[in-house]
Amino acid sequence: MIPQWLRSPSRAATTKPTKSPSHFSFSSFKDIDAILKEEEEQQVLYPQSPKRPSIFHRVKLSTTVLRAWSASNRRPLTLPNADQRVVVYLTSLRVVRKTFEDCKTVRSILRGFNVPIDERDVSLDSSFLDELQGIIGRNKSFTLPLVFIGGTYIGGAEEVKRLHECGELKKMIGWLPSVVGSSVCNLCEGLRFILCPQCNGSHKIYSEKTGFRSCADCNTNGLVRCPSCNPSGHRRISYPFS
Repeated sequence: MIPQWLRSPSRAATTKPTKSPSHFSFSSFKDIDAILKEEEEQQVLYPQSPKRPSIFHRVKLSTTVLRAWSASNRRPLTLPNADQRVVVYLTSLRVVRKTFEDCKTVRSILRGFNVPIDERDVSLDSSFLDELQGIIGRNKSFTLPLVFIGGTYIGGAEEVKRLHECGELKKMIGWLPSVVGSSVCNLCEGLRFILCPQCNGSHKIYSEKTGFRSCADCNTNGLVRCPSCNPSGHRRISYPFS
């Protein structure tokens, strides 16, 4: 006879693993739990009906719809008197290397399309910075460059590069009039500014009666917009600060 201690334990004595509950018990999942219960009841009552999308698919779909709705209701940034050209706010200073490289890259991309481009260098004329603050908001931060096509804000360096890589930038610019000849001005050599002819770049004018006074024709850097490549119709505009 086989001793009792050599006998294998009975299979009937083994306990079966308990099934995990089919619903969440944590309070923060009560809404998802209720929807899952509703889906199970629908499957019991209507077993032949088409399967409804899962809760996770519905959440993802609703998130996409909400994002699209939010983007469509966001007020776009617009630039007055710029419907027939590209306007780019940039800087030629090398103080911040990444900003300088981004401005250089965007300028190179846009100049390749041979369309009217109004390059507004905030480092050469501080009034351009005032324009940006009026458009975007005085208390809002921004990173250069900023690009407007046909008066509508497109984005910065990353957006322009992505649009250029996928071919969408060409479609957005294609309707603008083409520039005949070289896009680099022979007078200012692409700087868009020249020395003021009245004060020779000193921003000071001397007269025997009043002595020295500030030149009214140029900016604080003694520069004026190049008359050869300056887009017609551009003028300084005062914006209400928001």
